[in-house]
Amino acid sequence: MTYQADRLANFGTSIFTEIAALADQHQALRLSSGYPNTSGPNSLIEATTVAMQKGHNQYVWSHGAGPLRDAIARHEQRFYQREVNPDTEITVTAGATEALFLSAMAFVNPGDEVIVLEPYFEYYVPNAEMAGGVPRYVPLRAPDWTFDPDELAAAFNNKTKLIMLNTPHNPTGRVFTKAQLQIIADLCQKWDVIAVVDEVYEHLVYGDAQHVRLRDLPEMADRTITISSMSKTFSMTGWRIGWILASEALSNAVRLVHQFTVDCASAPLQFGCAAALDLPDAYYADLANTYAQKRDLLLPTIQQIGLKPYIPDAGFFIMADFSDLGFSDDVAFCKHLIETVGVATIPPSAFFSSGNKSLAKQWIRFAFCKDDAVLTAACERLMQLS
Repeated sequence: MTYQADRLANFGTSIFTEIAALADQHQALRLSSGYPNTSGPNSLIEATTVAMQKGHNQYVWSHGAGPLRDAIARHEQRFYQREVNPDTEITVTAGATEALFLSAMAFVNPGDEVIVLEPYFEYYVPNAEMAGGVPRYVPLRAPDWTFDPDELAAAFNNKTKLIMLNTPHNPTGRVFTKAQLQIIADLCQKWDVIAVVDEVYEHLVYGDAQHVRLRDLPEMADRTITISSMSKTFSMTGWRIGWILASEALSNAVRLVHQFTVDCASAPLQFGCAAALDLPDAYYADLANTYAQKRDLLLPTIQQIGLKPYIPDAGFFIMADFSDLGFSDDVAFCKHLIETVGVATIPPSAFFSSGNKSLAKQWIRFAFCKDDAVLTAACERLMQLS
């Protein structure tokens, strides 16, 4: 007898698990994992400790503790000049991961189609499939990692229910322009489609690039689910505090799923997150500057060893083309780096559907969200390839 549910038939072991095990075996430096190796500001820990000491250790409102929802609303006003009702338009979740799951389960019926731009964060497709949805893939293509407007338009039809978008984008580091987002907005309105937009890298944008919100384009506020979290902005990935911004009607639907999934996210950590969001503007500016410097620390070595990087405008990652080194498979090259020089990366073909994996077979993804000592040591190891 087979006990496993049919909905799990297409799921396998995450590439991150496979690479992590190999990295441990060879004591490789992990430029594979998308999380910092240092914690965020001590003030967050202190605020959480105070909250626990004051007794904030019991259930809070399922849709989020009032102080955190108020802080998210202030954040929206400060950075986007948008008023959001904290009582009806903000839902606090167990990280952006749960927010993505809720977005699929709340709106997708069996047979509905979900457009996914690839490469995609690995949870997007399983979330759609667990809700009974059918993924429709639209690839971003090198070297600029952008979509073809005609190809995107062809993916929309009467069965389309959602489009899942990530900007700033993981793993490429692309920030979609207002003109590109307008193309998506026009198609959503034409076909009556909801846009689920993952914006967890919203504060990690570099140089002249500007993060534009799809929900701020005309006629999109009522059909956009905007997702963010504290993981990337505050280097507390294990706290698992995220949130959804959406109209009251959309929020009501995701809250129905949320209350029967985790009920509420960790109560004391929500108070720590509230304190984090109120950090001064200088914190956010310094954060972006720091990560831009880390990117620029790693880039020269990547170029010196013969790789051709796509220079990211945002995020934690550098995608690099290794085709000049004589390899033709990203998984094989990642394993080669681990076994020969002791540096772990991620093969981005794992973020593509089976029909489009070839688009990434000569690329790898480096994570530069590590302290300078780790990045410097990784550069020294990588130079063995030159």
